Amino acid sequence: MKKKLLCALLCMALPAALLSGCASDSSKEPDSDKVSDSENKPDETDSPQDSEADSDTKTDETASDDEKKKIALSMPESTSGRWPMDAANMKKALEALDYSVEIQFAENDPKIQEAQIADFVAAQADCIVIAAVDAGSLVSVSESAKNAGIPVIAYDRLLMDTDAVHYFVSFDNKGTGTEMGKAIAEEAGLEQLPEGEYRTIEFFMGSEKDKNARLLYNGLMEVLQPYLDDGRLVCKTERTSFDDTSIADWSQEKAKQRCENYLEGYYMDEELDICASASDGLAYGCIAALQSAGYTDQNWPVISGQDCEALACKNIQEGTQTFSIYKDTRILAERCTSIVQAAVTGTEAEINDTEQYDNNKLIVPSYLCLPAVVNKDNLQDVIIDGGYYTADEIESAE
Repeated sequence: MKKKLLCALLCMALPAALLSGCASDSSKEPDSDKVSDSENKPDETDSPQDSEADSDTKTDETASDDEKKKIALSMPESTSGRWPMDAANMKKALEALDYSVEIQFAENDPKIQEAQIADFVAAQADCIVIAAVDAGSLVSVSESAKNAGIPVIAYDRLLMDTDAVHYFVSFDNKGTGTEMGKAIAEEAGLEQLPEGEYRTIEFFMGSEKDKNARLLYNGLMEVLQPYLDDGRLVCKTERTSFDDTSIADWSQEKAKQRCENYLEGYYMDEELDICASASDGLAYGCIAALQSAGYTDQNWPVISGQDCEALACKNIQEGTQTFSIYKDTRILAERCTSIVQAAVTGTEAEINDTEQYDNNKLIVPSYLCLPAVVNKDNLQDVIIDGGYYTADEIESAE
């Protein structure tokens, strides 16, 4: 009798439990799409705040780290303020879209970078983003990624001599040079020079291995060459070609040594008025050489830069660097994230250039962001008020 009663109770309880479970499942909202395919725009994805708000309602259906799409980021080095910031911005944006992200820094060694990318391929990453140390040294490993069906995106530095690269995302590098040239001409007052007067200039350009460096040089010289031709600019070393002015590995120390040699060999009897420096790092080298040579506020030259690193911003405030080309890497990271989405999902990425970036194998579809000039007058508004750096970050930069 007891057994029969127990069985009856169990039979009554089981349907109730099943109904309870169904009611619980039906209350869960279906997962919303993480990616909008309409225009591959970063601002059309779920924000990190939305992800945090949903964290309390995640279910077992949420992908584990092992199940997420894996995005690999290969950066040139970790010592410059620029590349760790780029990597952090991309990692944040990609993780907000539920990707798993791995970052490796090659510390400016092409062989290390090649080995790190080979590891990404072996680990079956779903997409590899590469900011190359040496744009021409990654042909073999890029081909390995292509053979493995892994899309490759060149980030800020075009990968050369390979058809394995799917997209290129960067700032308009020739436009960067053009803006730099215009700012140099304005700061040096070249249009206002009286008849017969001139300004002296020396050039400190980027690595010959970096296609972007040559594009920047081309844009710069489009602006400055007419002044050299009519004598309003004088380069006493006569080193004005890209090959003669490029500095291997964008090395700050090599820029310092070259500037020291110029000052000792050509500017003992006449002051150097302009250092046309292609990056903040090269500008630091020039600044150190000029300080050692005894230049002061009274005869300090115009010095250009690129990247608006925190130290460069500090130097601009203090007057030892005249300006830097601001390239908001948050925008670049967002754009790269949208292109990663397209590459991983097999949809069409939004691009705005199909002509400039020939890597000797193909013209790489590209998206180019626009740079801006930052000087002492607008640094507060653009950099600090714009949230790129805090005043304390600039003050403590070394």
